Amino acid sequence: MKTNSNNLRFEEDIVADVRRDFQTRAAERRPFETQWQLNTNFVIGNQYCTVGALGEIEDSARDYFWQEREVFNHIASIVETRMAKLARVRPKMSVRPASGDSDDVSTAKVATKILAAASDKLNMSEIIAEGTKWSEITGSVFYKVTWDSKLGTKVGAKNGKNLFEGEVRVDVCPPYEIYPYNIELDSVAAQPGIIHAKAMHVKEIKAIWGVDIEPENIELASVSIASNAGGFNVNSSVATVSRGYKKDYAVVIERYTRPNADLPEGELAIVAGNRLLYYGPLPYINGADGMRDLPFVKQDAIKRAGCFFGTSMVERAIPVQRAYNAVKNRKHEFMNRIAMGVLAVEDGSIDLSALEDEGLSPGKILVYRQGSTPPVMMNMGSVPAEFSVEEEKLLTEFIAISGVSEIMRTSSVPAAITSGAALQLLLEQDENRLSVTADNIRAAALGMAKMILRLYKQFAAQTRLARVVGEEGEVELISWNASDIGCDDVVFDTENEMNTSQAARQTMIFDLLKAGLLSDENGKLSDAMRYKILDVLGYGSWELTKDVERLHVLRAEKENMNIATSQPQVSEIDDHELHIATHKKFLLGNDFVKVKEKYPDAEKVMLRHIRQHRKFEAEEKEIDDEQ
Repeated sequence: MKTNSNNLRFEEDIVADVRRDFQTRAAERRPFETQWQLNTNFVIGNQYCTVGALGEIEDSARDYFWQEREVFNHIASIVETRMAKLARVRPKMSVRPASGDSDDVSTAKVATKILAAASDKLNMSEIIAEGTKWSEITGSVFYKVTWDSKLGTKVGAKNGKNLFEGEVRVDVCPPYEIYPYNIELDSVAAQPGIIHAKAMHVKEIKAIWGVDIEPENIELASVSIASNAGGFNVNSSVATVSRGYKKDYAVVIERYTRPNADLPEGELAIVAGNRLLYYGPLPYINGADGMRDLPFVKQDAIKRAGCFFGTSMVERAIPVQRAYNAVKNRKHEFMNRIAMGVLAVEDGSIDLSALEDEGLSPGKILVYRQGSTPPVMMNMGSVPAEFSVEEEKLLTEFIAISGVSEIMRTSSVPAAITSGAALQLLLEQDENRLSVTADNIRAAALGMAKMILRLYKQFAAQTRLARVVGEEGEVELISWNASDIGCDDVVFDTENEMNTSQAARQTMIFDLLKAGLLSDENGKLSDAMRYKILDVLGYGSWELTKDVERLHVLRAEKENMNIATSQPQVSEIDDHELHIATHKKFLLGNDFVKVKEKYPDAEKVMLRHIRQHRKFEAEEKEIDDEQ
């Protein structure tokens, strides 16, 4: 445990203060938690439940034993369709140089490659997909960007324990785990502090903090939702009507406080049980201008004015779904009455017990008492047309509320649409309804990218290797450390993916090629442009066929890049003229100045290497002259 010298307090006081603060925030957040549980129930198909008087999810009982309670789940298909559309939102980002100086431009290019390599290593596409799943159901999700010293490449051992170079870690935090300081402040940047509370096994707590914690008989306030071919599964009793408990678990409460006048470096207090696991300043310099900040990024499905947590389409569609289930079930009950009939029987005329057990099967002999009125079938009429009219109205309301049209959900074109322009207009309208949510995802990705670079700048002191894809599609291996990250001004490198479809982008590329707008002054396509075109067309993973000269230049450029870590060797198959020209260009450029600062002998090594090329070139000329 670390102690802040400016604010010495007893451990018991800190623990009591954190737990009291946690209970206060939990009480303020409880109505939202109930709504999240209700949303989850409707998504998985448990739609005959409601919020009870005590704020708990309760089952709504049948009014009569014969009432049908089938679920016609349109909410699940709406969520799945929106998630499929939003899966296209995976923005590519680059780092904007601090100025037009060549050094700033160079460091910005390196930082862009570092960010791309980190995104691939962290599998950011899967992380954003999991976060979007939560935000679509509950309305909000949070990404926790931290540094884990136990990840990355092994660099040695000390006192019998392995040492690693460390790596950025991004965790998806459902809203069940987040407790804001003020629920009326609508952004993380506006919050003075945030509590992250999560149930962890006592053995895991011991492994991380080295403290033995007594298990608590806790009620887990988290839901694990996984999408599959059949829809959604909930692997927690909290999402259903009844709640459950787990043994050998304890709640770990992490209270993050933003820097202020009293705490210039902020404060982090971690409590489990009655023990203080950590107390000190915020550990990460992850804010703008080298400031310490909260390690959380929020993503909303739809922002809610004057509220920290967002809202989702599920919450809006629940009343329509209830009405739709009621109409469909009442309609089916009416049809059952017509099909099976309702029999009017005079009291005492027949054996009612046999009739109730067997019904009126075809060919049945019905014996009734002599002199009594024989049983007759009542005329039930036909199903009222109002049922079908109301059903169609409710389906239209689903579309109006969710923004998911029949074109998106069924992948079919309405029969009334015969014009291609009209169909394109409908598709654009569908995309516009999702554009707000897509912008929220892009903003969250941008916030995570900035934090990732800032954490690397703080902790990546040792030289690291990263494998990235170059401009021409070739795989590059770059060496870098924290000093190579000179700027964290991350910007989007692509337009909003929701604006245009893959087919529209491909058509636009072919039109630009026909117009000659992508060619150089000689009317030819460069290798870089050819690779970018293939990437847009969906064939970026293809290996490009490069001519021999380009391969020689790429090899020489790799030798330039690795001059500080390895001695370049001259080969008989080298095109010495191209190698010499590439090495001279490197020596005369601004990039070599930075290399020379780190490796003073770089110029001597490179000049010696160039002389070796000239020697080989002279020997080859002598052999050609003799022949």
